[in-house]
Amino acid sequence: MYGPEFAADPTAFYRRARATGPTTPVELAPGVRATLVTSYEAALHVLRSTETFAKDPRRWNDLNDGTVPPDSPVVPMMMYRPNALFSDGEEHRRLRGAITDSLARVEPNTLRGYVERSADTLIDRFAPTGKSDLLGEYAQVLPLLVFNHLFGCPAELGLKLVEGMSGIFDGVDAERANELLTATLFQLVTLKRRQPGPDVTSWLTLHPARLTDEEMIHTLVVLMGAGTEPQQNLIANALRLLLSDDRFAGDLSGGSLPVEDALDEVLWTDPPMANYAVHYPKRDVMYEGALLKAGDPLVVSLAAANTDPALTHDQRAGNRAHLAWSAGPHNCPAQSEARLIASVAVEKLLDRLPDVELAVPVGALEWRPGPFHRALAALPVTFPPAAVVGATAEAPVSPAGRAAGPYGSGSGARPPEPARPKSGWARLLAWWRGE
Repeated sequence: MYGPEFAADPTAFYRRARATGPTTPVELAPGVRATLVTSYEAALHVLRSTETFAKDPRRWNDLNDGTVPPDSPVVPMMMYRPNALFSDGEEHRRLRGAITDSLARVEPNTLRGYVERSADTLIDRFAPTGKSDLLGEYAQVLPLLVFNHLFGCPAELGLKLVEGMSGIFDGVDAERANELLTATLFQLVTLKRRQPGPDVTSWLTLHPARLTDEEMIHTLVVLMGAGTEPQQNLIANALRLLLSDDRFAGDLSGGSLPVEDALDEVLWTDPPMANYAVHYPKRDVMYEGALLKAGDPLVVSLAAANTDPALTHDQRAGNRAHLAWSAGPHNCPAQSEARLIASVAVEKLLDRLPDVELAVPVGALEWRPGPFHRALAALPVTFPPAAVVGATAEAPVSPAGRAAGPYGSGSGARPPEPARPKSGWARLLAWWRGE
């Protein structure tokens, strides 16, 4: 599941996997064995059966005995961290409560306004040129701006966080990326304990759950993980669908923006986290004729479950029984915020550039390899050059105190378009430096 063949056509992979039953053995990375859950019914069973399946990866046999080395590219995505994602029972309830209470303090209208202003700032950078990579210049950057704001994150730390998280998702020097992410978050937590403000990081530090520094760091890891890479994929995958599918193209030409329908369809067919929700049987379990051994990872294929042929209902226009946000006690606590950010980002782009078109045939778009995400490598588009609106987004300030563009340094003027690096964080870093 880690090669370009899987990334190019996961649907064919899921179809072959289903032929073996609701679960099938897979390899997530070289030498990393797991069982993939591919049916909707089996996925719900695993996600909801907390008495049988645990989230704590300290049960992982192959990591414990050295079969999986600690520098394996998937380990940072699967290793134990003291946060709500990798805990069970009362500990999970305590850690998740701190998250839900802190996110509840985010005012939706304030969040919408910030997304709109950030979107306008980004669109202003490429609107006059008549072309853009909507992944590298828009979908990747917008969550960075939003989360820098929500976390109260200084600009000098913001890009390091995205670099670390993207490296983990891509499996590119994942061990170093994990170290960078942890060190940067420690700096942020230290800052917010000393100087709290009206932001999610500060609210977490002040929560009655009394999170330790280690718990704070890894709670922010799960929030950052959910809010950057999957968020950019949701935005980019929705734009791809709207610009390539005749059902939506007809609506667009008629002046309607069926963004909510597109988001529903993407969450069904191309969820931004395609395979994750890792669980570990607490004991050997027989399920539909297959032995699921205690301590061996079960990876729930949210994408395969959503497209299970056994489902007969309509998967578009308001049906939200999909598993893109997972299910059970570990379902995504920020799904309303994530959907709001994506819908505003897409609506704003289409409102500003109503004649935008893909610059290449949809079949020529490339997908980034990786077992967990469903992520485009680029989304090139063309459009008639459009006017700048002069947005006044809350741009970060560079360490030197200069006025900064959304990348945290420089004058805010758009530098020449760089050659496209392989990974998302490298593309952002190159643009930030003006290379």
